[in-house]
Amino acid sequence: MALKTLNIQNEVSCPLCLELLTESLSLDCGHSFCQACITANTKEAEISLEGGSSCPVCGVGYSLRNLWPNKHLTNIVEKIREVKLNPRELKRELCECHGEKLLLFCKEDRKIICWLCERSQEHRGHHTFLVEEVVKECQEKLQAALERLRTEQQKAEKLEADIREERISWKYQILAEKQRIRTGFNWLRSILDSEEQRELQTLEEEEKRILDNLAEAEADLAQQNQLVKELISDLELRSEWPSVDLVQDMSGIMKWSEIWTVRKPKTVSKRLKSSFRAPDLRAMLHMHRELTHVQCYWVDITLNPINLNLNLVLSEDQRQVMSVPIWPVKYYNYGIVGSQYFSSGKHYWEIDVSKKTAWILGVYCRTRFCNIKFGVRRGTNHRNIFSRYKPQFGYWVIGLQNEHGYKVFEDSSTSDPKVLTLCMTVPPHRIGVFLDYEAGIVSFFNVTNHGSLIYKFSKCCFSRTAYPYFNPLNCPGPMTLCPPSS
Repeated sequence: MALKTLNIQNEVSCPLCLELLTESLSLDCGHSFCQACITANTKEAEISLEGGSSCPVCGVGYSLRNLWPNKHLTNIVEKIREVKLNPRELKRELCECHGEKLLLFCKEDRKIICWLCERSQEHRGHHTFLVEEVVKECQEKLQAALERLRTEQQKAEKLEADIREERISWKYQILAEKQRIRTGFNWLRSILDSEEQRELQTLEEEEKRILDNLAEAEADLAQQNQLVKELISDLELRSEWPSVDLVQDMSGIMKWSEIWTVRKPKTVSKRLKSSFRAPDLRAMLHMHRELTHVQCYWVDITLNPINLNLNLVLSEDQRQVMSVPIWPVKYYNYGIVGSQYFSSGKHYWEIDVSKKTAWILGVYCRTRFCNIKFGVRRGTNHRNIFSRYKPQFGYWVIGLQNEHGYKVFEDSSTSDPKVLTLCMTVPPHRIGVFLDYEAGIVSFFNVTNHGSLIYKFSKCCFSRTAYPYFNPLNCPGPMTLCPPSS
C-alpha cells in the first residue's frame, strides 16, 4: 500500500522541480507542471535562439495561451499533502498486520480491524460491523449525550440563577429585617429616653417645690430670729431704766416677750413623693413583640354603608364615621359593621379614637339569641342599648363612656351585662383589635401605650361570620380606621 502511495506521488510531481505540483497547468500533450516552473521554462525558450516553447518531457511544442489548469490533479495533490502532513492518520487507516484498510469494527474486542482480521482465528465468530455504521451510531449517541448534557447545563445555570436571585432576595430581606430591628430598638430607646426625661422633670418639679418650701421656712425663721433679737435688745435697754420708768412702762413689750414663741415652719417630708421605679423592660419587649406579631395579620378594613344610621355620617373613603345630632327627634344608633367579614383565620385592624369621649368597638357575630338589624330606634332608652353588648348576643367589645370610663362587657347570667371597668394608665388614642377565629380570641391593644394589652376575650364561640364592629355613640368626634402599617 505504501508503494502505491509513492507511485501516485511520482505521478503528481512536477518534472521540473520534482516536488508536488503547485497550481498545476497541463499541456496539450498531457504532461503537467507547476505554474511557476512552466512559466519560467517558456521565458527561457523565448530568450534562446530557438524562439519556441516545447514540452520538457516529450518535446511537443505548446503555447502559454493553450495551457489549462488540471483541477482533478490538484485535488489529488491536496490529499497527498494531507497524508504527508499527518502520516499517523494514514498509518491508522491501515491494518498493522495485513496492510489492508481498516473497515470493520469488532464488538467483542472493541477494535477496528480489516477484512483479513475478520477471517482470522482471533476474531472468528465475533460480531463485526462496518466502521461507518458504528461511527454513525457513536456520533448519534454522542449528539444525544451532548444534547442531554446541554439541557442539564441549562438546568444547572437556571438553578444557579435562581439560587443567586434567592440569595439576593434573602440578603435584602435580612437587611430589611435588620433595619426593622434597629428601628424597633431605637423606638424602645426613645421610649426609655422619654420616660427618663419625664421622671427627671417630675423630680425637678418636686425638688423645686421642696426647696421653695425650705427657702420660705428659712426666710420666715430668719425674720423671727431678727424679731427676737430686737426684743432682746429692747429688754436689755429697759433693764437699765430707772425703776419708776420701768414700772410705769405701758408699751406692752413685757407682756409680748412673755408670750412670744418661735413659730415652727411647715414640715417637709423626709421622703420623695415620686419614688423612681425602673420600667419593666421585659414586659415592654413582650408587649412590643406581641403587638408586632398580631400586626402581621393587618387587613385593610372599610365601613359598610348598607343600612347606615340616620345620625351617622360616613366619609367618602368609607374609613371614618361620625355621629351627628338629629333635632328635635332623638335617635340612638346601633353602630356600623365593616365591609369585610371573616369565617376563618387571623385578622388585625386599628382604629383612631383620639378625638372621641365615647365609643364602642370590637367584633360582632350574629347569634341565634340576637337578630337585630343595624339601624336606629326612635326614643330608645340609652341603658337598654348597653344591655345588648355582651358575648351572649354576639358582641365582644370594649367601650368608653363619659371620657374616662373605660368598660368591657362580659357574659352575665342576668339580663344586664356584666360591665367591668378597665384601668388605663395611658388613655388610648389608637386601639388595635385582633381576631383569631379558630382559637376564639378577640384581643384589644393600646397602641398609644407601646402596644399594651387592654383586654382579651378567650373561648369565644363564633357560630357564624364575624364582622368588625364600630359605634361612635353620640360623641361628634370621628372614629377613623387606620390603613395597614400606617
